Amino acid sequence: MSFVSLVSGGLDSTLIGVLAKEEGIEHFPLFIDYGQRAARKEWETCKLVHEALGLPVPVRMDLSGFGHVIASGLTRKELDIKTDAFTPGRNLMFLLMGSAYAYQQGASAVAIGLLAEEFSLFPDQKPQFVMQAEATIATAMGRHIKVLAPLIEFGKADVVRLAQGKGITGTYSCHTGNSEPCGRCIACLEFQFDEEK
Repeated sequence: MSFVSLVSGGLDSTLIGVLAKEEGIEHFPLFIDYGQRAARKEWETCKLVHEALGLPVPVRMDLSGFGHVIASGLTRKELDIKTDAFTPGRNLMFLLMGSAYAYQQGASAVAIGLLAEEFSLFPDQKPQFVMQAEATIATAMGRHIKVLAPLIEFGKADVVRLAQGKGITGTYSCHTGNSEPCGRCIACLEFQFDEEK
């Protein structure tokens, strides 16, 4: 088996890559620039972290026009980074592009770093979405490409513990793209929320 790993330079996707490397599973990291505010910081971090951990060199796909048209707190500074965070179609686009890349690479799956449903705020983060997306992609591609969510049983605290045990450092998980994490976007708050559970 081989798979495309959707990567962002964040802790979740980096952990998936490290676990695949440990298992000797071939994977193709794909970074999607969808016009997010943090695109530059995420991409730079992604390249550095992959090099430091001996992971495959990520490929960058430029879909930045998406964020120019689809407004959310993740794509527009004038919108609130937290309350306007939902970006409609984002995860479906990720899976479709990842599956198209998997098709090209001859890979059998695409992996996305979704966490346990109790921490899911949006409809495109839930197991039902993953199942339906997989069926739709199979119809669209004419070939079954498995949608993997290897962290779907984990909360953020679990991911942090596992990543620390694997020696993963230097990742970036803030939607602002600023050097210092903002502490109020959903990516930052995930760390705090899970610790309170």
